[in-house]
Amino acid sequence: MSPSLSTGKQPAVKAIVINGIAAALVFVAATFINIRVPIAGTGGMIHMGDLPLFVFALLYGRKTGAIAGALGLTLFDLLTGWLLWAPFTFVIAGAMGWAVGSAAEKNPTHRLSVYLASIAAACLLTIGGYYIAEGLLYGNWLAPAGSVPVNFLQVALAAAIAYPLAKRLNKLI
Repeated sequence: MSPSLSTGKQPAVKAIVINGIAAALVFVAATFINIRVPIAGTGGMIHMGDLPLFVFALLYGRKTGAIAGALGLTLFDLLTGWLLWAPFTFVIAGAMGWAVGSAAEKNPTHRLSVYLASIAAACLLTIGGYYIAEGLLYGNWLAPAGSVPVNFLQVALAAAIAYPLAKRLNKLI
């Protein structure tokens, strides 16, 4: 898992292409691999957009992780009826990608413990970020508690698949 795009050694065109592919795969995964979950009065969803977000963050570092998360998941919100969430998602998903990608850049031996710590940070960003967003959007600070298990499950599922997948893909690229 080499953060080669974050070091400035890759040509700019290659970085743009990889970042575009990353954002597109995050969008596609969130759009087509999801389950609607009835929570509180607002509804919710578990999607697999976090999976490619984490994989690209592990393989290419914090910049690609942040771009993949911010653009891919914000496009998902904008194009699939979650418009109110888009500004929050841009910040939260970008921060998730940055956190996981930063840990990957600082972890040249690819220790699982460092990955798990970065996933814990991403999970806290997701849970805390969407809790605050839901509280602000709906004016209720108790109802967002229903979203906590759903957000945790979404991050945990993606994290469980992303690490072994990224390790395998790293051998191929």
